[in-house]
Amino acid sequence: MRLRPLAGAATALAALTLTACGSGGAPAPAAAEDGTLTVVASTNVYGSIARAVGGDAVTITSLISDPAADPHSYESTPTDAATVAGGDVVVYNGGGYDEFMPQLLESAGGERTVIDVAELSGLVPAEEAGEEHSADDGHDHGEFNEHFWYSLPTMQTLADRLAQELGAADPANAATYTANAQSFDAAVAGLIERAQAAGASVPGGRVAVTEPVPGYLIETSGLIDATPPEFSEAVEEDTDPPAAVVAATLALFDPATPDPLRALILNAQTETPTTDQVRQAAEAVGVPVVEVTETLPEGTDYIGWMTDQVEALTAALNPV
Repeated sequence: MRLRPLAGAATALAALTLTACGSGGAPAPAAAEDGTLTVVASTNVYGSIARAVGGDAVTITSLISDPAADPHSYESTPTDAATVAGGDVVVYNGGGYDEFMPQLLESAGGERTVIDVAELSGLVPAEEAGEEHSADDGHDHGEFNEHFWYSLPTMQTLADRLAQELGAADPANAATYTANAQSFDAAVAGLIERAQAAGASVPGGRVAVTEPVPGYLIETSGLIDATPPEFSEAVEEDTDPPAAVVAATLALFDPATPDPLRALILNAQTETPTTDQVRQAAEAVGVPVVEVTETLPEGTDYIGWMTDQVEALTAALNPV
């Protein structure tokens, strides 16, 4: 249903510009009658980044904005289908994460610019690129982590791509889109520096996770994910980890461990009795718990949200 380990850094602007049927070569979108472009995003994470680049010159609709919603299991509605059909630019995660989007695009007909962040990122192995897999197809998603919004360099690449596409469709505002993307990129560059500094403050620092959601942020920070892969993958797939794997995970919090954990990073949107057990083990020995989410909390934007999470990680690694 979702992710895994970690790949390398994001590559250049390689996302495909697609038709709704998934083939290449769609023309740049035309502005709506009121002069604004319509961007449709699968989640409010990508909607927020589109807003940062497009500003008031662009109309943004995010299909998933509920902080409690799980995009892995989201079921699209007829309203979603109509929204996608009316979009000039569509942004979605790809990589099997928001698998309802390719289906909506296929049924939408017509032509629009589609940005598949999985394709854009360069983080998906070549044999996986362009494939969409469901939770029931028997495919092992262990080769890559599809939570690309925690790959900060990838989000810079996405902002640049959005500026390029919006500017091509709306030349009068192209300079504004470019400037907005540059401002966003600078803010993200600051987050990268802060994450790297946090990790550098505890060289070789080990952390545990309940799911691989924050994997790219852990990688950027230079931290070590000590979690047994079988544990985080089972939680990711909504299955119960084997008892021996749970025991091995809980053993990470043994105070007698020579190299104690610096933090537990927990996905607050998918807590289960098993992850609650891990949280309790961490709290019992004073290991800080850092909560992360998959969608934006209400009342914030991407930069604010990610800043809060980087600051929480920094504080956990260096408690007062």
